Amino acid sequence: MKKTPLHDEHIKLGAKMIEFAGWMMPLQYESIVAEVEAVRKNVAVFDVSHMGEIRVSGSDTAAFLDWLLTNKFSTLGVGQAMYSVMCNEKGGIIDDLIAYRITDNEALLVVNAANTQKDFDWINLQSKKFNVQVNDLSDRYGLIAVQGPRSETMLSSIIPQISSLKYYHCAEFTIFGKKCTVSRTGYTGEDGFEICCPWEDTPHVWRGLFEIGENSGLKPAGLGARDVCRLEASYLLYGNDMDESVTPLEAGLGWVVKLEKDFVGKDALLSQKERGISRRIRGLKLEGKRIARHGMAVLKDDKQVGTITSGTFSPTLQSSIALAMLDASLKIGENVLVDLKGATVEAQIVKLPFYRGSVKTTSA
Repeated sequence: MKKTPLHDEHIKLGAKMIEFAGWMMPLQYESIVAEVEAVRKNVAVFDVSHMGEIRVSGSDTAAFLDWLLTNKFSTLGVGQAMYSVMCNEKGGIIDDLIAYRITDNEALLVVNAANTQKDFDWINLQSKKFNVQVNDLSDRYGLIAVQGPRSETMLSSIIPQISSLKYYHCAEFTIFGKKCTVSRTGYTGEDGFEICCPWEDTPHVWRGLFEIGENSGLKPAGLGARDVCRLEASYLLYGNDMDESVTPLEAGLGWVVKLEKDFVGKDALLSQKERGISRRIRGLKLEGKRIARHGMAVLKDDKQVGTITSGTFSPTLQSSIALAMLDASLKIGENVLVDLKGATVEAQIVKLPFYRGSVKTTSA
């Protein structure tokens, strides 16, 4: 079982630890509800050091990533980032990731922890015809997410320039004497930042954040709160809402598919678009407080019309919410039933996202 550089810090804070994607990770500290509230109303920090970091460098970096990813990397300036998916030849999603343009000829891909080795092998395979080098740097860097509407205010005391960092941009800063790369990104739906620093410096930066955050009510938050926040914001989770059997068009990620360029899986996605998709991810709001779990059936007129991919009770919305892969003929506003292991509960198909937070999509 792998441990992040912050493992001992979590133990000191009394975290409940669980296994996740081969890592020992904090599920919660105080309570999931309290940690979600801190993210939504104030500021919280997450250890996301389990995420994978893969560096691509060389003169063909931009051309290669345009081929590898569905989104168009070559349009990024240095210090910009983008969300994308990486598909196989059939258009299935190998992973979703964030790609950062570090220099003209260097990029950093932050990938899902469970997929790091699979992704690295795939990227290496696809790189053979390009002048690039691919390196797995996952054991060299720690990653801390500072999330919430007061995250900028808190960080401004140590990074005066932080307010000028735009959404999906990154820059290097010295934090508590350590060189770090900070990006205005996150997985919660709130304004926030992710701090990437050398593995050995991560505990020092983590402890420093708690010192400056003491007066701001900063709380640590675990995987439980992270999952609730991402689902409230309608962000997909790889392995639940998408995998290699799901295309980005079915997952509602057509906005990161740039069909004007060539990329792995383009022909399959073009063909699917021409035929029309038969299923797609939709949002559901359930009656009552019972939670829809991954794999549960969605019914309409006594027939199964879909499957739950993710579900939770949202403390922010005080509602049971879920994502489901549904028959594409079903429309927003229609009612369906969710089979909660024998007992059915009414649900309505709703427009996503469930919750829109303080994410700053333009200059701060």
